[in-house]
Amino acid sequence: MQKQTEYSDAIKTKYPEQVVIAIAKDRNGKFNPITLGWTMIVSGNPPMMAIAVAKTHYSVEAITHTRSFTIAFPSSDMAEAALFFGSKSGRNIDKFAEFACETAPAKEIDSLILADATANFECELESQIPAGDHFIFVGKIVCSHVNTEPKKRLYTVASGHKLGPVS
Repeated sequence: MQKQTEYSDAIKTKYPEQVVIAIAKDRNGKFNPITLGWTMIVSGNPPMMAIAVAKTHYSVEAITHTRSFTIAFPSSDMAEAALFFGSKSGRNIDKFAEFACETAPAKEIDSLILADATANFECELESQIPAGDHFIFVGKIVCSHVNTEPKKRLYTVASGHKLGPVS
């Protein structure tokens, strides 16, 4: 049975929600990571993923500039990094310089992958779609990576940026 309610009440049932860290290189050559909750697979053939980024975020400029980005599925060990990357602006700081996080060069695009993530996906920008206060960036996956060690994936498990693994 369902009852009608306000959107603000119904949306609270979304947890756990997946978390990703997207990385794009800005016009100054700085790699900028951003933590996002709104992401999805949009095609299996060719493989494509999408991320939603607020129009005011610095990452919009970086993705638009390089026309590519990495999507990392952070491990549960990366909660502090995810909180940091999601709460600071790359417009004001170099996030990788401020927060130590092991990276490696991407293989097919000019980006980085996160060494401790459960998986990384290198994406070439296919389209950018305005959606209210966000842009949806659709990326064609040109290279994928998985961690050689078993790791649990990081999720937002409750409101207030509470992060952790899901059993």
